Amino acid sequence: MSRIVKIFDTTLRDGEQSPGCSMNLKEKLEMAKQLERLRIDVIEAGFAIASPGDFESVQLVANEIKNATVASLARSTEKDISTAYEALKGAVNPRIHYFLATSDIHMEYKLRMSPEAVLEKAIAMAKFARNLCGEVEFSAEDASRTRPEFLYQVLEGVINQGVTIVNVPDTVGYTTPGEYFKFIEGIRNNVPNIDKATISVHVHDDLGLGVANSLAAIQAGAGQVECTVNGIGERAGNAALEEIVMALKTRYDVYQVDTNIDTTQIYRSSRLLSKLTGVRVQPNKAIVGENAFAHESGIHQHGMMANKETYEIMTPESIGLKENKMVLGKHSGKHAFVDKLTSLGYTLSDEEVLDLFNQFKVLADKKKVISDKDILALVEQKQLAIPEVYSLDRFVISTGNTISTAATIRLRKNGDLIEGVSLADGPISAGFKAISELVDCELTLIDYGVTAVTDGTDAQGEAQVKISDGTHVYHGRGLSTDIIDASLKAYVDAVNQMLYIKDSQSKEIQEQTSSKP
Repeated sequence: MSRIVKIFDTTLRDGEQSPGCSMNLKEKLEMAKQLERLRIDVIEAGFAIASPGDFESVQLVANEIKNATVASLARSTEKDISTAYEALKGAVNPRIHYFLATSDIHMEYKLRMSPEAVLEKAIAMAKFARNLCGEVEFSAEDASRTRPEFLYQVLEGVINQGVTIVNVPDTVGYTTPGEYFKFIEGIRNNVPNIDKATISVHVHDDLGLGVANSLAAIQAGAGQVECTVNGIGERAGNAALEEIVMALKTRYDVYQVDTNIDTTQIYRSSRLLSKLTGVRVQPNKAIVGENAFAHESGIHQHGMMANKETYEIMTPESIGLKENKMVLGKHSGKHAFVDKLTSLGYTLSDEEVLDLFNQFKVLADKKKVISDKDILALVEQKQLAIPEVYSLDRFVISTGNTISTAATIRLRKNGDLIEGVSLADGPISAGFKAISELVDCELTLIDYGVTAVTDGTDAQGEAQVKISDGTHVYHGRGLSTDIIDASLKAYVDAVNQMLYIKDSQSKEIQEQTSSKP
């Protein structure tokens, strides 16, 4: 039998720390459910002690996810570890993941601790965590720049206290594949009790070597690899999950290892994360970029027509990228629609199905051909919806290249109609300005973009908007066959996200205040 390498996904923790990639509670849960469909082995749900919101998100994911281990990060303190366990205790398979820096530069300048004190602390916290939770992982932060002899000593000590996963990260993305291979080999040969633990790696991509280093570590015997969808994360990001998994699958002849991942869920996972964060994947991104399976060169096209294997080393279908056209229209029945949802992997309530079916009917009146991507877009929009304070009722925009653009916007605010007019240089700017005035907020547009869900002039457009109130950035999404309609809906959604988050924060403060003696 092949060796199985476990995939530890840290999209919801390390990935979310990437600028502009924050998610609200509902979005984190939706991403976690998709990671479960992807058959991730371990989902790191967050850093429980970081804030009440982080604690709540870790707790929610822990309580909802049934088919993966759920982990929370913690520093090497009893309070951090206890808080992590409190958030995780409802999980079917909980894991405490605590860390402590071990490199000389971190011990001297960040921790201000001697190596002896660091060793003592790491061992003491291993014992404390193991008494709370059956599965404990220890990370030696900046392990790749740690003196090997000291690292061996720390790993041996924590394993003796019951730690079963030891993570040796390349925290600053400094190492190289050959160097990392020898590094892992050194651990296997010099830590006497390493057979009682799984070696894990967590590699950053500062030099563009994250995936290569992760694969080298696997070849050297690492049994777990920590990564993120689309490679998001601190600074230049983490090793990309989809690239590691497909490299192992495509070059099984080289690596001789398997994963438990359902690769047909890769594209959907990538797409969902982009939608949640508003961070688009570059077109030439390996595996999930829009150009990953595109061929423009005449020579390449000729080869593809003769035999796809001339220029494709894996199929689009292997990552879940397929275009099965739905032969459904406005006269189609609900049963056919439900069958399509089921084939796409969705199990929804009767109420959700009815609402989506009604949206499908509206779309079918506007589009001749409905694709899987159209249905996915409708489902994602529905599942990510939050309570609406404002909704777009109607808009009228007068524009041209010889007149000032005027936007008349009518919103519903908790059921009541409010209307406003604004002038600006273009239809989008005028519409956004009118909405800002109606909601009475000083808002700055940080980012805006529209992408087509499918090809064709009747394609749905997905608009992404990021706005700031001067303190935080909020992300909104809109979907429509009219790009102005999609854009205005996205701006209104960003406003609702802002109000939703502020309301949640206010409730957290009230709960903390009421719980004090």
